[in-house]
Amino acid sequence: MKIKNNISEKTELVANWQTLMRVFIRPENEETKLILLKYMEQILFGLNNFLKKHVGITEKVSLKELSMRFTDTTINKNPEKKLAEVITELIEDIAPHAVNVASPYFVGHMTSAMPFFMVHLKTIVTALNQNLVKIETSKVVSILEKQVIAKIHRIIYKEDESFYKEHVQNAKTTLGCFTKDGTLANITALWVARNSLLVPTKDGFSGIEEEGIDAAYKAYGIERCVILASKLSHYSLKKAGGILGIGNQNIIAIDVDGNNRINLDLLNKEIKKIKQTGGRIRILAVVGIAGTTETGTIDPLKEIGMLCSENKIHFHVDAAWGGPTLMSEKYSHLLDGIELADSVTIDCHKQFYMPMSSGMVYFKNPSIMNSIEYHASYVNRPGSVDLGIKSITGSREANSIILDCALKIMGTQGYALLIEHGIETARKFAEEIKKRPDFQLMTSPELNLLTYRICPADIREKLSEDNFEQRQSINKKLNKINRTVQRLQREAGKSFVSRTTLSIGNKHKEDIVVLRCVIMNPMTNINILKKILDEQEEIYRCHIDEV
Repeated sequence: MKIKNNISEKTELVANWQTLMRVFIRPENEETKLILLKYMEQILFGLNNFLKKHVGITEKVSLKELSMRFTDTTINKNPEKKLAEVITELIEDIAPHAVNVASPYFVGHMTSAMPFFMVHLKTIVTALNQNLVKIETSKVVSILEKQVIAKIHRIIYKEDESFYKEHVQNAKTTLGCFTKDGTLANITALWVARNSLLVPTKDGFSGIEEEGIDAAYKAYGIERCVILASKLSHYSLKKAGGILGIGNQNIIAIDVDGNNRINLDLLNKEIKKIKQTGGRIRILAVVGIAGTTETGTIDPLKEIGMLCSENKIHFHVDAAWGGPTLMSEKYSHLLDGIELADSVTIDCHKQFYMPMSSGMVYFKNPSIMNSIEYHASYVNRPGSVDLGIKSITGSREANSIILDCALKIMGTQGYALLIEHGIETARKFAEEIKKRPDFQLMTSPELNLLTYRICPADIREKLSEDNFEQRQSINKKLNKINRTVQRLQREAGKSFVSRTTLSIGNKHKEDIVVLRCVIMNPMTNINILKKILDEQEEIYRCHIDEV
């Protein structure tokens, strides 16, 4: 029996020491090596062409049908397949049903194409297999990581040269750390904020990290701690509330203004109200967002920072999405005030265009992360320079190598060009949406993200009428139409936009299903976006009777 591509005769495979060593240290045979080289060459030097050929956007196969192909739950005692077969299967059976996030028609999520060199860098990092938890498993890479962290810290906080000379390789201070993603970065920032608020006291309380939340509340006479953030904040903040023991119901959502930014008046009122409790309720942190997940908007960071400074509150900025905008001289002003933050989150796998997955968190105070130090006799011993001492993540790969190389290859101007293309293309797209009678722009782009929906002009006129029941009925039908169009476009596999439900952008605060477009692929242009709208219009016209 021949396997695909006639790689070799199908023979029974046996797991023994000889075959294990062969698999462990080199390709099994020349044919396997050729198959490996064939596909790796395509991926390393022609990534976009490879993805077009093998992935598309995604094959038109339902998830239900796919799930039925993956029901075998046994692991063979002996090997099932050789490496060449496994590679071929990945390319021919798995890749076509994955999602080609590199396609310029994929504009629905905060995941996009990577520069081709990222694959090379990731390959090298994987081959080196450094573990940044400890200097003994990383050596120079830990030193490099501290330098990279200082470079990004400098973009955010713009401290003077003497500051960075003092802290770039200082074993006693930390300007930030790499994490697995933005969620862990946010949790780390709020963990530090919690421990900095509920510190040891003179009357015997040894700190919240040691004694826990109940003892801390008792020592400080507190009933509860809260975190204040925009209602458009990322759901990782709720996770943080649960993990840090304050409860996710104490992540208090502040409503947004007409521009989808946190309402400063409401924030100020909430802070004053809490202060009137005489310390029974404490504000652990206020979170400002630099690029909300659903609308891409930026909170008034400078005003929030000043408010937090006046009230001695930890100010955290979730810039997981918008942080790299700081590299654009043209648009960096959109993040004015971020330098006032006590902590900042930025994701590498978003607008630093790195492979999944990598996040970072930065701190204004180089000593503040001392509040989350952990040691063990076998790793991260007291007095060591191990980076794992002050990190929620234990073992982790050397993503700092990739970022360092990318910054050298691209420069801030290279990244600025990508950022600016996204912002300016989003603005063109918004204007195109306004021109089309079948569409309604719901949230205008501040960065490179916008929302809109199918809502023909004649229906918009009816929605403007002062008729509550009619408006509810129309929006219910429109919600169903937009869900259907988004699903059918996704299943067709030619292009992709995502969707979400917003209760903003309309004066009645009703739940509105919107189409969400994220433009970060430099190959995405207004002509492609017009084609995406054309396809949505066609789907709408063909299926309107079904909904």
